Amino acid sequence: MAMEPAVKVALGTAAFGIFWVLAVFPAVPFLPIGRTAGSLLGAMLMVLLNVITADEAYAAVDLPILGLLFGTMVVSVYLERADMFRHLGRALSWRSQGGKDLLLRTCAVSALASALFTNDTCCVVLTEFILKIARQNNLPPKPFLLALASSANIGSAATPIGNPQNLVIAVQSGISFGDFVFGILPATLVGVVVNAAILLCLYWRELSDDKCVDVSSHHDALPAEVVDEDDVTSHRFSPATMSHPRRGRLPDGSVLPDAAGCHAHCSCDDPVKPASVNGDAKAAPDGVGIHQRRGSAARVTTKEEEDEYCCFNSAEEKEAAMDEEWKNRLWKTCVYVITFGMLVALLLGLNMSWSAITAALALIVLDFKDARPCLEKVSYPLLLFFCGMFITVDGFNKTGIPSTFWEFMEPYARIDTPTGVVILALVILLLSNVASNVPTVLLLGARVAASAAAISPAAETNAWLILAWVSTVAGNLSLLGSAANLIVCEQARRSQQFGYTLSFFSHLQFGFPATLIVTGIGLLLIRSN
Repeated sequence: MAMEPAVKVALGTAAFGIFWVLAVFPAVPFLPIGRTAGSLLGAMLMVLLNVITADEAYAAVDLPILGLLFGTMVVSVYLERADMFRHLGRALSWRSQGGKDLLLRTCAVSALASALFTNDTCCVVLTEFILKIARQNNLPPKPFLLALASSANIGSAATPIGNPQNLVIAVQSGISFGDFVFGILPATLVGVVVNAAILLCLYWRELSDDKCVDVSSHHDALPAEVVDEDDVTSHRFSPATMSHPRRGRLPDGSVLPDAAGCHAHCSCDDPVKPASVNGDAKAAPDGVGIHQRRGSAARVTTKEEEDEYCCFNSAEEKEAAMDEEWKNRLWKTCVYVITFGMLVALLLGLNMSWSAITAALALIVLDFKDARPCLEKVSYPLLLFFCGMFITVDGFNKTGIPSTFWEFMEPYARIDTPTGVVILALVILLLSNVASNVPTVLLLGARVAASAAAISPAAETNAWLILAWVSTVAGNLSLLGSAANLIVCEQARRSQQFGYTLSFFSHLQFGFPATLIVTGIGLLLIRSN
C-alpha cells in the first residue's frame, strides 16, 4: 500500500498519537479523560480530519469481536454468582504449605482462571484476596502480585477467549478454537512453569516457609478482617469486599444447633446452661440465646450471634430454607453445565461470537429474574474503547505508514527461518509495549499472515499463533504492558486494609528478563496442527 499525501499522513498520525497517549497514559494532566474517551476522540478525529469517511469508520467496527467479548463477560458474571471464583480462592489457601507453595498455587490458579475467564477478570476478582493472604501470613505482597499478573497474562494466551487480542486473532484468522488451543497450549504450560521458577529464584529468601500458615484452618487465630473462603467478589472493576460468613455455622466453625437446641427463638424449654471457661462454671451474660452441648459443657453465644445464626421458628421454615438451598445448588450446576456447553461448542468449531452470546442469553433466561443487575456488571466502557480503537487503527492503516514499515521489515521477519522468527518476535514485543498489544495485532496481523501464507498454509497458522503468544506475553515486560498489570497495581494500591504500591521499576526488574525468557521458550514449542 502506497503512502497517502503528506497532509493526510500527518493528520492521521496526529489522531493516532492522541489515541495512543490517552490509551497508555489515561490520566495525562492536559486531558485526563481516560482510555475510553481517548479512544472515541481518536476515532472522531480520523473522521473529522477526513482520514477516513464515516461509512469506512462504521465498517471498521468488528461486530463479531464485540459480540464474543460481550458474551464472555456475561458468562463470567454468572460464574461469579455461582461461586466459581470463590472456589478458586479456596484452592489458593486450602492446606497451604508455606510461602513457596502459596506462590506456586497463585501462578497455577491465575493461569487457569485467565484462560477460561480472561486475564482482566481474573485479576479483578483475585487481587485483593491474594494481597490479604500475603499480609496475614507476614509474607511480602510483591512476589504474589507479580505472580498473579504475569501468570494471568501467560495463561490467557492458551485460548481465543483468554484476552482481547486473542479474540481479534481468532476472528480474523478463522483458526478453530481447538487448533488454537492445541497449537499454543504447550508453550503456555511451559511458560507458566518457567515464570513461576523465575519468581521463586528471585524471591526464595523472602518466601520463608515458617511465616505462612494454613489460612483455611486457622480462622480463630486471625484478626477480624480475615480472609474467608467466600472472600472473592464481583466481576466489576472495583476493589473486592469482604463477604459475610455462610449461614449454618457459628463463627468458631461449630455447627448450628437444630430446632431442639435453640433457646430464644425456638420452642424449646430447656434453659441456658452456664458457660464453662477453663473448667470453671460462670454465669452466662445477658442476651445469651443459642447453646450447644459438647459432652457436659454448653456452647454459649451472644445476642449478636443469635440474631445472625438463629434457628428456624418452625419446621415449615426449615423445610422452605432447605428447598431454597436445593434450588440454588441446582441453578449453580446449570450455570456450570451451560458454560461447559459453550466451551464444547467452541471446540467443535461453531461460531465463537454466537456461541458466547447464546450461552449468555441461556444463563439470563435460566436465572428467571431481572437481568439488569448482572448486565450492569459488563464493562461497557471496554466495548466502547474497542469501537473507537477499531476506527482509529483503521484510519492509521490507511495512511500507509504500517504498510511501509512492514515492507521494510518483511524480508528480515519471515517465519521460515529461526532468525526471521526472532526478528518478528522482537518487532511484536516492541510494538506491543509501545502501541499496546491489541492495536499491534490490528496493525500487523493481516500483513504477517499474508507474508506467511506465501510460504505455506501451516506457516500462516503458525504466524497467527506466534502473534498471539508474543503479543500476550509482551504484556509482562512492563507495568504498562497490559491492562491486567494495571488492574493488579491499582487494586493493590487502593486496598484499604492491606494496601501496597507496585512501582514501575520494581515490576520491570522482574518483567524484562522473565518476558524475554518465557517468550523465547514458547516460540520453540508453538506448532500448528
